[in-house]
Amino acid sequence: MTDQREVVVVRWPDGSPSSDEGLAALLAAYHLRTEAEKGETAVDVDGLPDRYRAEVTDPRTVFADDVVLVALSGGTAVGCLVVTTPTAGQAEVKRLWTDPAFRGLGVASGLLGAALARAADSGASTVRLSVWRWRTGAIALYERFGFTATESWDERDRLVCMERVVPRRVL
Repeated sequence: MTDQREVVVVRWPDGSPSSDEGLAALLAAYHLRTEAEKGETAVDVDGLPDRYRAEVTDPRTVFADDVVLVALSGGTAVGCLVVTTPTAGQAEVKRLWTDPAFRGLGVASGLLGAALARAADSGASTVRLSVWRWRTGAIALYERFGFTATESWDERDRLVCMERVVPRRVL
């Protein structure tokens, strides 16, 4: 049964004792699923490539310059997203993941909306992202938020690169 409690988006670390563990579990699920979809063998976190394993085991260091957003339901981490600090006016969204039991409840939309607001507040003029071609649901979500496909900046095959302009927020 899907939990119907309210989901809130917070900036990580939020001070809750389970915050680090919850984020680590979400990142592990994201990377293990992605590796499986790519046809790679990774039975557990130890089998992940070094850079992905580091995100799971030491997110404070890996994402020290970025903003990590976590969606919480009743204190349990159910989704995550990373938005990078803008470089040359451009921020990047990555690691959007929702616990499968919480999909369809607006978790990803809430995270993406919060990331775009954060990008606007930090002075980004555009936000970009890359998504695996087979993640059609994620691509549809990004398109609903105004992202469009653009020329690839990544050499990896099967990636769709997308971007959108960030409107200036009026305070």
